[in-house]
Amino acid sequence: MKKRLLLISNSTNYGEEYLGWPRNDIKNFLSGTGVKQILFIPYAGVGLSDESIEKSYDVYADKVNAVFNELGYSIYSIHKEADPVEAVNNAEAIAVGGGNTFHLIYMMHKTKIMEPIRERVLNGMHYMGWSAGANVACPSLKTTNDMPIIEPESFNCLNLVPFQINPHYLDANPEGHGGETREQRIEEFLVVNRDIYVVGLREATLLLVEGNSIKLVGKRPIRLFKFGQEPKEFISDMDINYLLK
Repeated sequence: MKKRLLLISNSTNYGEEYLGWPRNDIKNFLSGTGVKQILFIPYAGVGLSDESIEKSYDVYADKVNAVFNELGYSIYSIHKEADPVEAVNNAEAIAVGGGNTFHLIYMMHKTKIMEPIRERVLNGMHYMGWSAGANVACPSLKTTNDMPIIEPESFNCLNLVPFQINPHYLDANPEGHGGETREQRIEEFLVVNRDIYVVGLREATLLLVEGNSIKLVGKRPIRLFKFGQEPKEFISDMDINYLLK
C-alpha cells in the first residue's frame, strides 16, 4: 500500500470558520477509504483551557470533532485512550492538530507513539495534519515557528517526507521590525542542514502526498529553499515530485 498524507499549512484563514478552507480537501482525502473514525492527536493544543492541559485537550478534540461530524466522520482523542500505542495500531486514520510543536513532539515521544504512527502510515494508513501536525511529518521539528515551551526527548519527528516544512510561511518584513525575516531564519537552518529542502508553505495551501507523488493544492505558491541555491517559487500545476527522492 502507498502512503497518503494531507499536510496543511494552517487551520483557519482570517474571517473564516475553524478548518473552513481545507474542509473539501479533507473530505476528498478520506472519500472512498471506508474510514469512519479518526484518531486525533491533540498534544499541540496547550492553553485552550485555564483548568489544565488535559482540559485543553478536551476542548481541542471537541472543536475538531464538530468539524469532522459535518463531513460525516467522528474524532476520538488519543489522550482518552488507556494505551496510546494500541490506539495507534488500531486506528483507521490519524489527524494531528496544530498548536505548539515542541509540546506536540514532547508528548509523542513520551507516549511512545512516534514510531508506531510512522509504521502505520508507511503501510497505508491515512495521515493528515495542520500547522504543527504538518511539521511533525518531517524529519525534525527544526523548522517550526513555535516557542520551545518544553524540551522534548528528541527533535526527531515522523520522517514521512524527506524535506522540512515551514508552516504559515510569511514573506512580510513589517516596517520598523528589526528582527530576522522568516526567510533569514530558514537560511540559518540551511547553513547547518545543507542537504535538505525546506518548503515555505504559505497559508491556505497544503501538500497532498500519494506514494511517490506530491502535489501542491491552493492558490498561493510555495517557496522552496536549499543551501547554496536561490529560493524558488512553485505553483500548483508545477512538478515537485523530486522533493520525495
